[in-house]
Amino acid sequence: MKKLNLGAIPTIRKTGAEPFVLAGRPVDANLLGFWQWCASELVGNALRGVLAEYIVATAVGASGGVRNQWDAYDIETADGIKVEVKSAAFLQSWWQAKLSSIQFSVGPAYGWDSESNSRSTSKNRPADVYVFCVLAHQDKRTVNPVNLDQWVFYCINTAAIDKKLAAQKTLSLSSLRRLGPVEVGYAGLAQAIKQVAHGGS
Repeated sequence: MKKLNLGAIPTIRKTGAEPFVLAGRPVDANLLGFWQWCASELVGNALRGVLAEYIVATAVGASGGVRNQWDAYDIETADGIKVEVKSAAFLQSWWQAKLSSIQFSVGPAYGWDSESNSRSTSKNRPADVYVFCVLAHQDKRTVNPVNLDQWVFYCINTAAIDKKLAAQKTLSLSSLRRLGPVEVGYAGLAQAIKQVAHGGS
């Protein structure tokens, strides 16, 4: 019996032009159409977190590859800084009676390595830096998540989170601000990540 190869499958960056195929022949559908169909709704929280990761990746020059959703942290910069990205917004795509409260999940967790299919033996926060991304715009008529001017970023060293929050699982925006993060717009994000990674505030 032939031995099955069940190792990790490497992800290859797609162009969007890849066609769907039936009986060896392309049909009238491609990956770009699929992406447009499933990923055009950016205001709701289902996809906004992934968008925030991409925005941070573009800021630090790490968007040329592919996202690995199973890594213990979200992004690694060219100089080796491991970044965890969290996102929240005041506005949602659905009807709201009031603006959403800003809450982030920050609890330590068991990390998992998709290459070895192994899990860490203790809960931790393996990133060097946390970047909290807030889609701060508050007008549904003009909200646009790809307008980088509508975002505010709060950067903080993970050691500070560990020291001040211990095993705490959630963090409000007001509590985050009391931790003393570096607050920047997109243009200052890359520098802020470097600054807090080396203990700056």
